Amino acid sequence: MTSASQPAPARPTSRDVARAAGVSQATVSLVLGDKWRGRVAEATAERVRSATQDLGYRPNLAARSLRLGRTRTALLVVPALTNEFFARVYTGAAAVAAEHGFGVVLYPSPDGTGPARDPFASARAALDGVIASSMAADALGALHGADLPLVMLDSDPADTGVAARVNLDIADGMRQVTDHLLALGHRRFIHLASAIDSWTFAVRARAVHDAVQGVPGAVVRTVPAALDVRAGRAAAEHALGAPGPRPTAIICDDDILAAGACKAARRLGLRVPDDISVTGFDDLALATAVEPELTTVRLPAEQVGERGMTALLAVLDGRPAEPGSLPVHLVVRGSSAPPPPRS
Repeated sequence: MTSASQPAPARPTSRDVARAAGVSQATVSLVLGDKWRGRVAEATAERVRSATQDLGYRPNLAARSLRLGRTRTALLVVPALTNEFFARVYTGAAAVAAEHGFGVVLYPSPDGTGPARDPFASARAALDGVIASSMAADALGALHGADLPLVMLDSDPADTGVAARVNLDIADGMRQVTDHLLALGHRRFIHLASAIDSWTFAVRARAVHDAVQGVPGAVVRTVPAALDVRAGRAAAEHALGAPGPRPTAIICDDDILAAGACKAARRLGLRVPDDISVTGFDDLALATAVEPELTTVRLPAEQVGERGMTALLAVLDGRPAEPGSLPVHLVVRGSSAPPPPRS
């Protein structure tokens, strides 16, 4: 004789949570929607959270989305996930999104240099908002007309049509690294610049030239290169082999270009940093994988993602996003030293 199968236990509802916590369903909704501050006491909110955990309650996000007209999904537009920086930006954005019941959909360029193609047939129906790197701004053309709130990362403050903006203090980072080299005694510089036409790289170029302006004997020559090791090596090798006094330091827009500059120095029989100093920017894992390790500028990539997602949530709730740029920090390692004597 076989026993009848037992019915599955009923899924707990918000009404069950309200009853267990001794509050109304409206209060449960405020707490679980993270809109309780200023409207519900901290102790009450904690009671609701405890009841939710004890009962194993999970909100029906599909039903909630229909009710609110939201999908609880954000689109993150980046140049490419092959770049470690943007992978870390995604990690930060996804962590904040998960805390608020949101998902993050990635929209990277397939080759890292141009936009991907239409991510959704109807972006308005599929998304609540967009977070985009300025380096992938061309990809936003596929979303024109979707009327979605847009949070830009590392972009020109003068640009309009943006709901919120999250910037790093890029200019200060480049000033820090240039001032470091000037203090060591360097006066002849190559600025190995990314050939990408983007606000963030234009800021870096201006900051380098501003930092050396007015310093007696200081000269800087900007040399553009595609953002990869091979292109950086070729551009640096050509610049170092040019006629005239050799530069004593190479300031790079990115750690990837800096790795290429170090390869160029070795090919020419130069030692880093004895004969020439090389600096990077970003503090990727690559910065400590090369030898000597790179002096570079550390960018808080995960914090950029966290701030971007937090800004989008604020916009969706009708609140102002947190103002101000995120600070960056110079990390001095073995690739920078005083210039060689009689240089």
